[in-house]
Amino acid sequence: MITSEVETRQPPHGRWRGRILLLVASAVWLGTAYWQTHKPLAPGTRVASASYVAAPNAVKIMADVTAADAYGRPIVNQAIFDETLRVIGAAREFIVVDYVLVSAREAAQARLVAAQDRGPYPPAASALPLRPRALQLRDALIARKSAVPALRVLLITDPGSDAYGRKPSQNLALLRAAGIDVVVTDLDALRDSNFLYSSLWRITMRWWSGSAGESGRLAAWARFANFKANRRNLIIADDGAGRITGMLSSASQGDDGSVDSALAVEVSGPVLAPLIASELAIARFSGWEGADAPRIGAGVAAATERQDAVDGAERAPGTAAVRVQVLTEGAIRDALLEHVDAAGAGTTIDIAVLYLSDRPVIDALLAASRRGAAVRLILDPNAAAFGRPLSGVPNQPAASELVAASDGGIRVRWYRTHGERFHTALAVVHGLHDVWFTAGSASLTRRSLDDYDLVANVAVEAARGAPLAEQALTYFDALWSNRAPLGTEYTTDVAVFADSSQLSYWRYRIMEELGFSRF
Repeated sequence: MITSEVETRQPPHGRWRGRILLLVASAVWLGTAYWQTHKPLAPGTRVASASYVAAPNAVKIMADVTAADAYGRPIVNQAIFDETLRVIGAAREFIVVDYVLVSAREAAQARLVAAQDRGPYPPAASALPLRPRALQLRDALIARKSAVPALRVLLITDPGSDAYGRKPSQNLALLRAAGIDVVVTDLDALRDSNFLYSSLWRITMRWWSGSAGESGRLAAWARFANFKANRRNLIIADDGAGRITGMLSSASQGDDGSVDSALAVEVSGPVLAPLIASELAIARFSGWEGADAPRIGAGVAAATERQDAVDGAERAPGTAAVRVQVLTEGAIRDALLEHVDAAGAGTTIDIAVLYLSDRPVIDALLAASRRGAAVRLILDPNAAAFGRPLSGVPNQPAASELVAASDGGIRVRWYRTHGERFHTALAVVHGLHDVWFTAGSASLTRRSLDDYDLVANVAVEAARGAPLAEQALTYFDALWSNRAPLGTEYTTDVAVFADSSQLSYWRYRIMEELGFSRF
């Protein structure tokens, strides 16, 4: 009787096997999560080029600015996309493009109208005029390839261009048919920001999620939920006159983003060579055969050599030159923190950005404010994106945190959006004598700055009185101080969208740390 009771109290062998299997599965899951967040960086990522001296006219800033007048009528001033088309139309040797090509004009227009009607500001009298950018960019590339058959064109794009395989893109198909190399970025090669989900996805759903043109709705959503992207937004080409030029931008090339406010930097010279090498490396690990790589490389080398000679001739004695550098992924944070950490009394830090949530950047801004640096932030209120209502995370709680933790030393203003986004990515650190700024596609988030997403920026250093430095400062001051025609306001006071609730604060902190976010 006693023996029988002991035997019944002992766990059956099946229970032990179940526990062992659970432990093994958990170990595999956690081991995959650790490896995929710490594995070596993919080739071509985290680039920090040398700092090149460039002639003042070798670097240009251009902006897209969307606002509304006193009657709510849209005011849209755009320059970036037209310059993109000009760069394409001038190329004769090579074009390297890294954009997302998404065309959703009719649906986006309807969302913008709805957002304007429910927004906190007077509704627009007419919808913001969306531009069919995806189609125009596609047609421009095809037309240039047809006009110059020897032209080598490489288009690198994010899987979002074909809805992660659920809706094969007609734009991409037509580009391929025209003889243009189209490469969809292999995001699996990148580190995982959403590591708890992505590790489970890698060991289970990845094997049946399919490729472009094969994924169903569920499989496409499962890929999207990894929350990683190629957001480099750049074009590099020869200019048809023996020089190399490139433009790095925060502007989306899809129809949805055609009315966003944005900023771009156009640069020419040898500083672009490392960036092209980076783009070719990304194309290769994404499955590109690279047949045109030697010819593109030869074209870059020849254009760079000619550019050096031209720039040298243009830099006359006494001419105020600028220093320019290309930065991608984590190298952007390194450079930004280096300048913010050196800022103190007499230095001003101006930031205009779509998203601000990266903890090292937030901590550095608070420390700089305590040292006496003036810190000014222009942020998108994150109240809407592509016309869809949003919760205000991360900017609203992050801004409230910064203002409170600095006792008002850090000042914040919100860009007055009307269904579109304030998609600028600019950080400026300036004192009495020097100005340093970085601009491009990188928001100040963990995904952009911690080597998860693909992003690219230009960093520029110039004397305070240089025209380029003054242009960057004037752009920010115009938005900050609402230097616009009577009745038009670019920005509004921090109190309009402040969110000091603990629920919002911890929501954005958890989303940022665990990678469960689109920002």
